[in-house]
Amino acid sequence: MATYRASVDLPPAAVSVRVARRLSLGLLRAWRAPQDPDDVALLVTELVSNVVDHVGGEASLGLELEYSDGWLRIAVADGSAVRPVVRELNAEHPRGRGLQLVQAIADRWGSEDHHGGKRVWLELAPGHP
Repeated sequence: MATYRASVDLPPAAVSVRVARRLSLGLLRAWRAPQDPDDVALLVTELVSNVVDHVGGEASLGLELEYSDGWLRIAVADGSAVRPVVRELNAEHPRGRGLQLVQAIADRWGSEDHHGGKRVWLELAPGHP
């Protein structure tokens, strides 16, 4: 089976969320990946939104996608070394549920050091509905 990869650098701005989502869905179709497009759109939105909301400013934002052996890997790299934290639900803070969604939907996910910053990644299995 072939391996497909794509990466793009985007500004850490709100418009990048929509661009990243559209690009990811286009690649999903082109690669004929079986993963659910709604899941992919939601997960890309969450990862990119986290950079825009929590890092922003002059930070870098790199979106990386890879499809290999039926697995889809989505990663977002930024210039901040601050690792993401899954927060408990709190009625006083209605935001901050994105990583809970990532944790619930992705088959695997994590973060790693990347060029002085971090990369947050997730993977969706071949049989992911």
